[in-house]
Amino acid sequence: MNSKSSATSPHQSPAQRAEELRRALEHAAYEYYVLDASDLSDDVYDSLLRELQEIEAKHPELITASSPTQRVGAIPSDAFAPVEHAARMYSLDNAMNLEELDAWFDRVESARAKLVTSAPQSQITYNCELKIDGSSIALTYQEGELVRAATRGDGRTGEDITANARTVRDIPLRLQSGLLASLPQLEVRGEIYLPKSHFEQLNKQADEAGEKPFANPRNAAAGSLRQKDPAITATRELASFIYAPADKTHEDLPPNQHGFLDVLRQAGFHVNPDVEVLTCRSDVMDFCTAALEKRHDLPYEIDGVVIKVDDFSLQEALGYTAKAPRWAIAFKFPPEEKTTVLREIRIQVGRTGTLTPVAEFDPVLVAGSTIARATLHNEDEIVRKGILVGDTVIVRKAGDVIPEVVGPIESLRDGTQTFFRMPTHCPSCGVAVHRDPDEAALRCENINCEAQRTERLRHWVSRGAADIEGLGTETINALISAGLVSNVADFYALSFEQLRDLPLGRTKADGSETFFGQTMATKVLANIEASKSRPFPRLLFGLGIRHVGATVSELLTGRFGTIENLMVASEEDLNAIEGVGPQIARSCRSFFSVPENRAVLQRLIGAGLNLKEEALTDPALQSLAGLTFVLTGTLTNLTRTEASTELKKLGAKVTGSVSKKTSYVVAGEDAGLKYDKALSLGVPVLSEAELQDIIQSGAVPQAVSVQSGAEPTNIPSEDL
Repeated sequence: MNSKSSATSPHQSPAQRAEELRRALEHAAYEYYVLDASDLSDDVYDSLLRELQEIEAKHPELITASSPTQRVGAIPSDAFAPVEHAARMYSLDNAMNLEELDAWFDRVESARAKLVTSAPQSQITYNCELKIDGSSIALTYQEGELVRAATRGDGRTGEDITANARTVRDIPLRLQSGLLASLPQLEVRGEIYLPKSHFEQLNKQADEAGEKPFANPRNAAAGSLRQKDPAITATRELASFIYAPADKTHEDLPPNQHGFLDVLRQAGFHVNPDVEVLTCRSDVMDFCTAALEKRHDLPYEIDGVVIKVDDFSLQEALGYTAKAPRWAIAFKFPPEEKTTVLREIRIQVGRTGTLTPVAEFDPVLVAGSTIARATLHNEDEIVRKGILVGDTVIVRKAGDVIPEVVGPIESLRDGTQTFFRMPTHCPSCGVAVHRDPDEAALRCENINCEAQRTERLRHWVSRGAADIEGLGTETINALISAGLVSNVADFYALSFEQLRDLPLGRTKADGSETFFGQTMATKVLANIEASKSRPFPRLLFGLGIRHVGATVSELLTGRFGTIENLMVASEEDLNAIEGVGPQIARSCRSFFSVPENRAVLQRLIGAGLNLKEEALTDPALQSLAGLTFVLTGTLTNLTRTEASTELKKLGAKVTGSVSKKTSYVVAGEDAGLKYDKALSLGVPVLSEAELQDIIQSGAVPQAVSVQSGAEPTNIPSEDL
């Protein structure tokens, strides 16, 4: 079909015109992404898309899941359902140099010789493809239409990301005519990646918004695919390369890898053009060398070359190890190393108070981009590597992404180099820093530290802590910029006028400034007031004391009862609690020994926050003592935190993992791997209704067994 669409015929029905537009738009996408040549301009494409949107708006019954208008349109998800792959998605073994690649050739040829003994041995044909540094994906089509997309997961079970995959422009929602489009069901595998230019743009936007940048394009691609809102994924400019079938045994499929790539292109998939079919080892190695030389000129990241036995029947005969196919290997590029002069070591205070030394050196081009700084992690690492300020050092990118100082070239020292010492006080706030004997890092425990401010405030208002709805990152940053909030106690001193008149740093369409406003100010103040009565363990957790999570918070509040008692508790008292231990005890003692922290806590007490534990139920009435519960899935009548609290009041222990020692698993809606493991271990599974009965009666049912009729998901125990 020609991608140019004719004007609407007066004899066409809306359904006919909609189908004509869909076909034209699909073909234009095929030409653009697969053939890399389209005669349809962006303006014309947009006008056709708008016309289709108008038809579907007037006739909603004409909307189909495969329509180009449905690239974004799904309801944001709360979770990603598990998806069992049609066949296991294996990882690949690596060859880190040409010698290891040569040894793999030997193994393949030796194994083939044992399989085929009755005929002369011909040369094995190898398919060489660039190894895209992205996120693996499995796409399922029924009758040529995309019905499901899933992540790799553990290789057997992935996560359903269909709504997000539909936003990736070069993934066909409906296959072009041809072999693959005619199959009743098809699952193909490939890689989702983020082009280099879009990765840089994404991190620039994150930096401008004060958010943490992505470490590399692979992480950015994986994170984009797991956004709960597909509209966010659609803004990430993701792309795909598809390269393999899940089932190679279908009689209609080509018999080899390079033939399958051809039918993928015909069906409308985006297939990497840098593929060669070779028979000579030296030619394969030349392909690897050429790929290494041109990698920085590509618009996407690669970290090696994948070499596959081309013939599908020989692939199946060679088979698999426990982790990887024997018929394929990934040749990984060696890290590129350069030398430069380390000029200075600066201290960076992280959002959790960690003091990290960062090397600043003369800019140098490494693995395609210029770098001028790299983390040195901690003082012990500097000593281990023998690094001095002023050294000529070797630098590289770990994994071809993260800048790293390998070590100094000692022979180039001229006596001007100097030793580096970590500071004794935080360079951000001036408070004395601490080092746990079991850790290498120095930390600032000051709750008022400017470098940690945003993260500590965000943690305090989060759902598992004070749970103050309406105080998102944007509002918190605005409050900080206005000088209204510097620590968590400041939330409780905010006035209505301060919130109402708070500028948000955004402008409206007419150019005027956006303010928080009266309605939101009223709601947020009510939410702040409500947060005062949150359970003591949640408020303690909200303080962000290192190593003190939700479970430890309950142990501490249960033992000491009030924040005043906890503030003066000794390391010995803390360490005596079962489940606490020396590391947590030292962390608590360090936190409460900081005068600035104690001042904030006194303000919280004065503001009327619930910093004391409710009276425990009479031990004689704790009928569930000795029983261990695990909660999984979504409960409809109460939250898992509320259910956990009620069970603990009755003396039960609530944990986060299933084992043979677990007494009961409570399974709500969309229960996942914990439910499956309970079934496999024979642990009794309770419904939410049975949980309610237990809470009300204080006793478990007389006869509870593993739920009948349920089959555990096929997941090996080592993956749970």
